[in-house]
Amino acid sequence: MLPLPRRARALLLASLFAVCGCSGLSFQRETETSGTFSSWGASVTLLAVDLPKSALQIARENASDSNLANMQVEKVLIVPDFGGFNWILDIFSLRYARIQGTWGFSGK
Repeated sequence: MLPLPRRARALLLASLFAVCGCSGLSFQRETETSGTFSSWGASVTLLAVDLPKSALQIARENASDSNLANMQVEKVLIVPDFGGFNWILDIFSLRYARIQGTWGFSGK
């Protein structure tokens, strides 16, 4: 295996830290006390270690930190997902997870 030049190693390391721990959260209010939410998270997997955490955990914690009442997750998306071949992704991969659901009390 050829050693990477110094600049290539620095660029690889910088890109890993740039991608690690990205997340986002959005809310749509439907009534005064309820609505929908969407939260996403991204992480890097390197030799079966998720940096800084798994993408799904980042997305869930991001939604949970909003402290809204009665949050119900209705849809979960994890990309990439190869089913029984996910062990391939444990070598190196970028993972993305999105959760969507409702919050609050609609009064129905």
